[in-house]
Order: sequence, then C-alpha cells, then structure tokens
Amino acid sequence: MRTLWMALCALARLWPGAQAGCAEAGRCCPGRDPACFARGWRLDRVYGTCFCDEACRLTGDCCFDYDRACPARPCFVGEWSPWSGCADQCKPTTRVRRRSVQQEPQNGGAPCPPLEERAGCLEYSTPQGQNCGHSYVPAFITTSAFNKERTRQATSPHWSTHTEDAGYCMEFKTESLTPHCALENRPLTRWMQYLREGYTVCVDCQPPAMNSVSLRCSGDGLDSDGNQTLHWQAIGNPRCQGTWKKVRRVDQCSCPAVHSFIFI
Repeated sequence: MRTLWMALCALARLWPGAQAGCAEAGRCCPGRDPACFARGWRLDRVYGTCFCDEACRLTGDCCFDYDRACPARPCFVGEWSPWSGCADQCKPTTRVRRRSVQQEPQNGGAPCPPLEERAGCLEYSTPQGQNCGHSYVPAFITTSAFNKERTRQATSPHWSTHTEDAGYCMEFKTESLTPHCALENRPLTRWMQYLREGYTVCVDCQPPAMNSVSLRCSGDGLDSDGNQTLHWQAIGNPRCQGTWKKVRRVDQCSCPAVHSFIFI
C-alpha cells in the first residue's frame, strides 16, 4: 500500500493537473452542496472527485487544500444596543436589547451568539408623569447587578438628580419558592437559581423603586412584626415566586452577591 501511495505521489508530480483542488477550482460553498466539487486528492488519500462545501468536513471527502483555500471564519457581532424602555408602564413587563451580525460565519466557523436579550422591568410612572405601580402587594425583585444600570432620572421623573436619599436595605428569611426558579438558565435570569429556602437575603430599596412621597418600596414588609408571611416575585419570570419573613431593616446590605437583590 505504501508503494502504491508513493507511486501515486510521483505520478501527481508528473501530471500538473493531478493536484487540482478547491483553490484551483475557485470553490468554497456554504452548507451541503453536491455540486461544489473539484478533481484532485482528498484528505483520505483518495484521488478523484473531492468536495469544497462545508459538509465535506463531516463526510470526510474534502479536497486536500480545503482548510487552506476555505479557512473557517467565525461569526462576529456588534455591541449591544442600549436597553429599551419597559414594554408597558405600571405593571411587570420586559425590556430588550439587541445586537447585529457584522460577519456571518463561513466554512464551518463558530455560529452567531444570541442577538437579543430580554429582562424584566417595572416602570413607576406613566408617559404623562403620573406616579403608579406602588399599589402592588408582592415585592418585585431582581438581581442587585441591575442597580448599576438604572438611573433615577431615566426611570422616574419624580426623582431629581439632586434628590439625596441613601435608601435602606431589608433582610428577609426565605420561607418557600416555586421550582421554576431553579430551572432558569438564561443569561439575565440565571440569578434566580441562587434563591434557596431558609437563606437570609438582602433586598435594597433605592430610587426609583422607592416611592417619592413615602420613601418606601412596595412590598418591603417594613410594617410586619416578623411573623407575617410576605410574598415576592422575580422580575423576568412570573412563575418564580415565593414567600419570606422580615428579619430586620439595616442601612446597608451586606449579604453575598448571590443573595443580594433590589426592589424594582
């Protein structure tokens, strides 16, 4: 067999067209394309018809120069757009951000990542500036990481940039939660996996979730004696909800990041 292979190589040197492949044929085709072929040596050392489409990697019949003539190019995407506003006012809903494809994947390159992300939100004012939303009894919460993104002025016109209020932190002991929280695996809702029964969590009350008159967050349980069962719901997945009891109010939250949330 080795002798035959050496003889074929020698023949290829004597016959210039014998090594023709994807480069000489000028072929590089996406997906599976039986018409995208050339004549020459294949990667499995067989001479004859070889292919220059992406599927040849799976079928093993690529031309010998496929990787060089048709290099894999991954997908490239642009930056995320700014977050949109909430889809509706005065009730839990979603916000969205998107990014566009700058370069489509070629020749088996890495596919494009998700081009859209959604996350829960709740706006506390109507387009006319009327305050709303604080009548909700459950506490609506999200990850404390979102607190870095929202601003007082953008979310609630009732708060001026000169309003000085440090807010407060409520500590709760989680009593129960639905199994839907543990099933969340989307990038912006993965924080729900860390909700656990029996754990003490910190929930920060900051503008604009804070009512500009009462300086309270809806569902904070501040008036509870500690024995009352209070309800909460995760923004972004209405099926992730549960109950907790108030532990205490403190000036600053000090829980681990995975157990730190904000009222929204």
